[in-house]
Amino acid sequence: MRKVWTSLVTALFLAAFTGSSVTAADDVKEVDRVENSGKVMSEILNVPDDIPQDILNKAYCVVVLPSVLKAAFIVGASYGRGVMTCRRGANFDGPWGPPTMMALEGGSFGLQIGGEATDFVLLLMSDRSAKGILTSKVKLGADASAAAGPVGRTAAAATDATMRAEILSYSRARGAFAGVSLEGSTLRPDNDANKKLYGKQISAEAIVLKDAVKAPPSAKQLLHTLNVKSPHRRP
Repeated sequence: MRKVWTSLVTALFLAAFTGSSVTAADDVKEVDRVENSGKVMSEILNVPDDIPQDILNKAYCVVVLPSVLKAAFIVGASYGRGVMTCRRGANFDGPWGPPTMMALEGGSFGLQIGGEATDFVLLLMSDRSAKGILTSKVKLGADASAAAGPVGRTAAAATDATMRAEILSYSRARGAFAGVSLEGSTLRPDNDANKKLYGKQISAEAIVLKDAVKAPPSAKQLLHTLNVKSPHRRP
């Protein structure tokens, strides 16, 4: 009887240990994406010709998709993954809040990437585009107007079309940072990845609009960079 009891206790211990190990390892990719997004944002906002300050100050949300490869887009089902963070508050004018995982799919941008890893940054310039992406799949250029974002210290050279766009997009490859058109691509919440990152089923809308969770430690660099560079939205 004692031997059976010992075996049972051992089995339960191993099951618990294995289960916790799987859970702990389950979010590794998501944690890496959040951390890499922070590194990308920090590096981009510290180069001479980066996102114009007055453009960044008007952004409601930022989407960062690090190290997207052309090879990932040869098969239609493949896509780039990253994070989206928005300013907190009902009017999107507070400090930057917890990130939600995002997925970028399809479109012609796979042909623009070449063979190099490319980082993408998207600025959401309206509450309509922010709320739309948090609740459903949005096609850039159709469901939300999109344009290549201007670069440099001011946005004076930006065209009227650019200034009216709901989403401004940028790319960085081989160290070169520039505006890039992502029209035809779709952007959507990756709620499976959110479940892994936060340890429970939770929607992008709840993360961003309802303050349902605290930002994970992996988002520290991303949020710190944005809160230092652009702490409040300025219309």
